[in-house]
Amino acid sequence: MDVTRLAAEDTRRAARVLGETRGAALAGERPKVAPRPVIRDSWDRTARGGVDPDHDFRADVLSLDEVERRRQTSRLRHVLPVLHEGLLPYADSGQHIVIVADAEGRVLWREGSPVGLRRADGQGLGIGGDFREEVVGTNGVGTPLVARRPLQVVSAEHFVRTLQSWACTGAPITDPRDGRLLGAVDVSGPLESHHPATLALVGSVAKLAEARLRDLHLSSLERLRAVAAPVLARIDGRAAAVDTAGWTAAVTGMPYTRRLALPKSLSHGRRRLPHLGTCQVEPLPGGWLIRPGTEWPAGDDTTRVVLDLAHPRRSTVTASGAAGSWTHGLSPRHAELLYLLALHPTGRSAAALADDMFGDPARTVTVRAEMSRVRRYMGALLEHRPYRFTDGTEVDLLLPDDPLDLLPHSLAPGVVRARGGALHG
Repeated sequence: MDVTRLAAEDTRRAARVLGETRGAALAGERPKVAPRPVIRDSWDRTARGGVDPDHDFRADVLSLDEVERRRQTSRLRHVLPVLHEGLLPYADSGQHIVIVADAEGRVLWREGSPVGLRRADGQGLGIGGDFREEVVGTNGVGTPLVARRPLQVVSAEHFVRTLQSWACTGAPITDPRDGRLLGAVDVSGPLESHHPATLALVGSVAKLAEARLRDLHLSSLERLRAVAAPVLARIDGRAAAVDTAGWTAAVTGMPYTRRLALPKSLSHGRRRLPHLGTCQVEPLPGGWLIRPGTEWPAGDDTTRVVLDLAHPRRSTVTASGAAGSWTHGLSPRHAELLYLLALHPTGRSAAALADDMFGDPARTVTVRAEMSRVRRYMGALLEHRPYRFTDGTEVDLLLPDDPLDLLPHSLAPGVVRARGGALHG
């Protein structure tokens, strides 16, 4: 029996049949109508994990601060327009909501019809909610993350009773660079509004999102290639410019390999890499310069960073190492942040930076969001917890002759204090 089609044709009968199937399965009996294999497997995992089928014990909702931190670091933020364009018209036309969750099943974004959102608020489908299968049982977010495939969960196919008035359709989204699971998108609505075709819609939109991530990756490789070209041109020997996942943007003096195997945690300096042996690794904006099989003199691991704030209307950061250098223009906000980090070489917590930037240590969400953007091009040169320049990085500040010209439009308390200190020094 096709229960998803039955649910679209006769909601009450489908709910009764699925309820009987679930009841028999939980009692260890053989049901008259067997559950779909993917649902049966999920029920088995959930039962072994000790989830209570009659009570929803979820209480661990993420704080807004943590939700914002996850949003800023998730690659899913790049595909929200694709997901919204593909699914929100469908959701707004009925009583549905669209949920975007991370790989841990945590709801990071949620939109939909006002009726659907009000209904969801009363049943734990809010921002920061936990939909891991091991926490809430079979559902349209957590189960597609485990099964790694698009899936509908209808009525009593939900393991926990409180979710059985919903029909949920979810699909996983993976990172095309490395196949890593990024999260899931889900369309949920009342059982009576269920339609089997929703599965094809959600699955197709998830694939469009992955295609968008693939396009963004190719664009980032083009930007890295443009930065790396003058650096590679000065190298007499073997070298490759790769992104943080090891995808190759450009090479010189060595055969092109589509992707290099990189360790999960890579830092600049001499490193031993698979298939390449000992290499010199240096940071590039959005990636790494890798030079295999060459001997470097002692002390050559140092990277020099020059933060040029000498011009009131133009700020830049330049990083240079043994192979060459690159320069990146800074927005006023990023110039402030890097200047404050240069003033505090031992590091600043998010709260301390928030106080330096806004005079309010509670504004850590904004600071973390901005530092996440800075780390996209300075990541190899910055540590976090606390935020600081990495060991082995020498930082030079180029400041204007007149202290009043130091980031003149900045109202950040930390910058204002530094300006005043220079005037009275």
